[in-house]
Amino acid sequence: MATVYIPALLRPLVGREQVEVEAGTVRQIIDRLEELYPGVRERLIDGVRLRPGVSVAIDGEVETLGILANVPPSSEVHFVLALSGG
Repeated sequence: MATVYIPALLRPLVGREQVEVEAGTVRQIIDRLEELYPGVRERLIDGVRLRPGVSVAIDGEVETLGILANVPPSSEVHFVLALSGG
């Protein structure tokens, strides 16, 4: 199972800082999170790709394949949301 670290902006939906999820891809992680915590998907993806300003890191490496990236078992997955402001 992958450990998914929930960004602060999504914690009101999830209610936790991390969640254990069994999935083989980032897309499957997002789908599973949506099943458990409705509303997560629309904040992370736009159609078939990550929303602008959202990145995903797997085991400390920012993933260029986005939602298609493979997630090995026992991985750490971080969704990183860009902050705006001045």
